[in-house]
Amino acid sequence: MLDANLQAQLKAYLERLQRPVELVATLDDGATSQELRELLQEIRSLSDKITVVEKNDAPVRKPSFLITNPGVDTGVRFAGVPLGHEFTSLVLALLQVGGHPSKESADLLEQVKGLDGDFHFETYYSLSCHNCPDVVQALNLMSVLNPRITHTAIDGAVFQDEIKERQIMGVPTVFLNGKNFGQGRMELAEIVAKIDSGAHARVAAKLNAMEPFDVLVVGGGPAGAAAAVYAARKGIRTGVVAERFGGQVLDTVDIENYISVSKTEGPKFAIALEQHVNDYDVEVMNLQRAKALKPAATEGGLVEIELDNGATLKSKTVILSTGARWRNMNVPGEEQYRTKGVTYCPHCDGPLFKGKDVAVIGGGNSGVEAAIDLAGIVKSVTVLEFASELKADGVLQKKLRSLPNVTVILNAQTTEVNGDGSKVTGLTYKDRTTDEAKTVAVEGIFVQIGLLPNTDWLKGTVDLTRFGEIIIDARGHTNVPGVFAAGDCTNVPYKQIIIAAGAGATAALSAFDHLIRH
Repeated sequence: MLDANLQAQLKAYLERLQRPVELVATLDDGATSQELRELLQEIRSLSDKITVVEKNDAPVRKPSFLITNPGVDTGVRFAGVPLGHEFTSLVLALLQVGGHPSKESADLLEQVKGLDGDFHFETYYSLSCHNCPDVVQALNLMSVLNPRITHTAIDGAVFQDEIKERQIMGVPTVFLNGKNFGQGRMELAEIVAKIDSGAHARVAAKLNAMEPFDVLVVGGGPAGAAAAVYAARKGIRTGVVAERFGGQVLDTVDIENYISVSKTEGPKFAIALEQHVNDYDVEVMNLQRAKALKPAATEGGLVEIELDNGATLKSKTVILSTGARWRNMNVPGEEQYRTKGVTYCPHCDGPLFKGKDVAVIGGGNSGVEAAIDLAGIVKSVTVLEFASELKADGVLQKKLRSLPNVTVILNAQTTEVNGDGSKVTGLTYKDRTTDEAKTVAVEGIFVQIGLLPNTDWLKGTVDLTRFGEIIIDARGHTNVPGVFAAGDCTNVPYKQIIIAAGAGATAALSAFDHLIRH
């Protein structure tokens, strides 16, 4: 199953195993079980520390396998064949069960080990989901560190009956002790904080005790990362506070226009950003949402950033790089059926709608690319565009119109998401040429209508455009002394990763100049 190059790489990784690993398979006579058996035997052949046994009468999902140590009946379980994006999760699980240490912070690892309670996690993923591995890997690590924590990673495409029974329409979806725990990308620290009741108070106390920064960057995307690196290289006290390091890049699949990098994936690019920042003396405060900005009371005074957890950070200068988020349709039913048929990531959730009728809202590049990708998975795709013509590049439109199971509806204003109380059953739109209301029967709605800046918390503090973008000059200055901004949250005309990174560098240099002059 694994080509020669991949086998060679895996064999090199498995040389790091410090103790024996046992793969306990539970299989049936199906094709997927045969595929899994073949994969496990290939892995076994690459290390003398790995053994494979079959216990096909075990009362667990078939096909699945447990990664454990001989004589131990707990560990990491995969239900399905973890290839695609989850192959990395499989490799990490093998290494961690085999005694190879995690790179997570020592404090966080000790926090996991000390969790008091019995926690059984189940994660439903798809092999094409680029956000799923973060969740799977975090929960796998927790189950390795704490014997009272178990985790099963489940390929939704293999266990379609469970997907239907549990009404799962978005991945990753996590259940804890049989109840819905969360949906979407989550980091280890975020998961631990949700089940460790005292975590928020401890973090807030730690942040409140921090000394003021010279430069505090709010946001951890390309703009924020560049700003942090440029500021830290000046030898000044630099901090980054971010809701999630990497920002919108984490939701990007392929990146092919960042000069000098021919092609990469969003999550990989985000990891590289964080690693680069960590090369410098930067205080990174991840998973923290900014709530309010308080300008300095006097010239040369401190700017304050209040966080959702009640903590307040102080700094001589602040760089706002909070990025943007997917724009909602803001129609009845959208919020009610979010993750129940309404979704914003075709790459993550597309496989869950295999053989079904779906709609894509938006005829720009994102919408048309989504429709093209979905057309190879689903029964049919209906693209609804508000304007009188599609806005996507010509090459994408040509590809779209060549697909037999795609319908394009122009001059269509979506007015309502329809459902039966538990899931999406269709949508209603207004034909803008006739004002006639029409319906389309679909089970999935993929919203691709652009972005909104993450600046709601700044209203009344810094000047914003009517679109909510922070108004800056050529040097990244806002109207508030000592406060700068960069990236997709600002009024720069083009929202691109490379432009955001450059703007972050500009803002950091301007902040340093401000410090020198004041």
